[in-house]
Amino acid sequence: MNENLSVLLVGCGKMGGAVLNGLLKRGVSPGNTRVAEPNAETRAALAAKGVVCAADASELADFAPDIVFLAVKPFMIARAIGGVKPFTDKKAAVLSIIAGRKIEWFKEQLGKDAVVFRAMPNTPAAIGAGITAVKASDGASDAQKRAVESILSACGEVVWLDDESQIDAVTAVSGSGPAYVFYLTEALTAAAKAAGLPDDTAEKLAKATVIGSARLMAESEESPAGLRRNVTTPNGTTAAALDVLANGQTGFEPLMIRAVIAAK
Repeated sequence: MNENLSVLLVGCGKMGGAVLNGLLKRGVSPGNTRVAEPNAETRAALAAKGVVCAADASELADFAPDIVFLAVKPFMIARAIGGVKPFTDKKAAVLSIIAGRKIEWFKEQLGKDAVVFRAMPNTPAAIGAGITAVKASDGASDAQKRAVESILSACGEVVWLDDESQIDAVTAVSGSGPAYVFYLTEALTAAAKAAGLPDDTAEKLAKATVIGSARLMAESEESPAGLRRNVTTPNGTTAAALDVLANGQTGFEPLMIRAVIAAK
């Protein structure tokens, strides 16, 4: 992390706040950050950490950030974008996590020479365990790409996309993916109850199994398929369950493919 990196955050809710906390933990000085956030309570809490805040980006015009990080809600961006242009005129790059707004839209608002990064994080990024896919506009320098990666990596892993059209698939996989995992946990809980376990025990077992399996997958050099094989004894109980889940027509994989296609 470049400790001299300067960042203006426009919007500091859950995701913006997670990015800011990650930057500060990694050594970026509060003096190198500014926050434009309409919520007065949020501004007061950030000011207590030494972060200069304002209700609107236009009030921070004397700041010259390397990156303007846009994390407002989608319905707010049309109003907020006007306050961003003075910073891009001073050669700041824009990093947006705003759903539905393409790079082309930002260039229409900020000028064709503006450098824009469009990113799609997921909700585990709020605890530093997410993954974010990002696409750079033409003209982005290597230094700007490194700066963007250092910002996003404060919240988890980062992958770069070759084409902006891939954002839709990313949204359907990793953006919506946490909901799929939560629903899997719900389904496993329901199955545990159906097998005769008490409600509290069923949920505790399901949650711990999903969390522990995820940690094992993260820390293992084995592929997910390899880990699955490791716990599947031929002709055993796990194999019997997987015969149901791996059915080519009604099993988990074709169901997940249909779900992801629907999400696109």
